[in-house]
Formats: sequence, C-alpha cells, structure tokens
Amino acid sequence: MGTREQFQLIERGLPPETAFDRIITGITQPRTALKPFYASEKAVIYNGDYHEVLERIPENTLDMIFADPPYKLSNNGFTCHSGRRVPVNKGAWDSSKGVAEDAAFHESWIAACRRVLKPEGTLWISGTYHSIYQCGWALQKQHFHFLNDIVWFKPNGPPNLSCRCFTASHETLLWARKDKKAKHYFNYQAMKNGPFPEDKLKTQGLQMRSVWSIPPPAKEEKKTGRHPTQKPLSLLSRILLASTKPGDIILDPFNGSGTTGLACSMLGERFYIGVEIEREFCELTERRLRSVVLEDAGEEEQVYAAQ
Repeated sequence: MGTREQFQLIERGLPPETAFDRIITGITQPRTALKPFYASEKAVIYNGDYHEVLERIPENTLDMIFADPPYKLSNNGFTCHSGRRVPVNKGAWDSSKGVAEDAAFHESWIAACRRVLKPEGTLWISGTYHSIYQCGWALQKQHFHFLNDIVWFKPNGPPNLSCRCFTASHETLLWARKDKKAKHYFNYQAMKNGPFPEDKLKTQGLQMRSVWSIPPPAKEEKKTGRHPTQKPLSLLSRILLASTKPGDIILDPFNGSGTTGLACSMLGERFYIGVEIEREFCELTERRLRSVVLEDAGEEEQVYAAQ
C-alpha cells in the first residue's frame, strides 16, 4: 500500500465516524478549541504542551503511546559529533531543574498518559540514565505493569571525550501496559520471523531478544531538517509493528521530528496524534510527512507511465 493510500480513511470495518475522528472533534470543539498545526485523515499534529491536548482526550481511548521525553542532560557538557567537540545543550526544554522538579515532570506526563490509555494499552518510553530511572519509578507509582526494558545499542555511537568513564553507546526503552490483568497486543510472529537487516544481533526465525542493534538516523532521514534527539525510523517502525495493529490510535506527547508519525504513515492503517511544543519541529514534522506523500505519489506516477 502506498503512502498516499495510507493517508486516506479506508479502514475496513470502521464506521464513517471513527474513534480517531471523535477524538479530534473533541479537541477542536469551540468550547476548548485547539487548532491542529497539521492534519490529514490519519495524522494530526498540535503545536502546544502535552497537557493542552491530553486533557481534551477522553479517558481509556488510545491504544499505544510512544514518549521520548526530554532527557534533561543539557548541562553545559560536551560530546563528539562527526569528529568534532560540540556542546550537548539542546535548548531550555532539555535543561534540568533539579531532581525533585524533574521527577515531578515525569510523574505528571505519565499520569496524563495513563488516563487516556485503554486498559490493554501500552506505553513506550525512551531515555538515558539521565531520565529513564525517574520514568521507571513514576511508572510504578502510577501502577503500570512492566513488560520489558529494551537496550537500544548504537553500533556507531560517539566516543567519550573525557576518557574517564565508559563510552555511552545505548539508550533504554521501557515498555509497560496500563493494566496488569488486561491482554495487551504483541505481534510475536513479526518480531520472530520478520526481516530486520539493520540489526546485526537479530537472527531471523529466532525469538527477538531485548537488545536491539540499530544505527542512529541515516542522512536520508534528515534531508528535510533535523532534531537534536531524532530517533531512527527503523526503531519506531519496529516498536509500532510489535505493539500496534491496524486501526489503532497512537499518541506521541513529545513529537520532536515526527518519526513516530512517519512510521505510522509508512506502516499504514494506523492513526496518529503528535504534540510538540516547539513550532520549528512541528514544521519539520509536516515537511517529513508531506515529503513521504510526494515521494510515494512520484512512484505511483512512474508505475502508471510504465503501464
């Protein structure tokens, strides 16, 4: 299925007004109007704070949430990029406000996510040691049930410039379900038998383990712009394939460059809600989504011309 078709509302078995339509209508109703920054039939992006959007979504509504919250590591340190020493500061949104306030921030957004998830819904969180332990503690306080912690190994991660500790070459992904007694969705067969050529640790036909070897985003993924914490499309595609099914509604409360939305579009038959506080990254997301539509339209025209 081409990307243009994926953006058309042709879900089989769904009524004319889908759950996705009702959610968006509720968010944009006059009483609490919040205008989308970008909208297609299966994807919508809001430029604002996550609370502005989540408080307008009915409880027990969403199937899956992927969250890449600020890691709070913009502390005037340095890292290595393309062989050069560069600062790690990404912006005020990534600055730590102290242990207590950072922890309160994570508890707040996780509580907001819990309210809108269905009982069988799941939440994915990505992070480093700067944030992931606070997120894990907040998940436990909110009575989530852990399913896995995934090590995302970066085979070509940057070297450590201080030479005083081990080189950081991974991030951690937490996967948890809202209700321990509910039956969450897991695409076991796809994870076991599907092709994952980018992952040198995965053997096709064997169960997928909790260590994933996935390189950072390729240059092709940044051709319309870049985000300082952009995730590779192959990572989000795997997460969505593993834990969502056709017709599901997915939310990303920290949309960033829109990789989650892009993965939803490319997999097809999924609905996406993205929330991003920085306008420039909403613009980046729109460019990426429109770029995929145009590329797919070009491929369709080439096929038509050849017939």
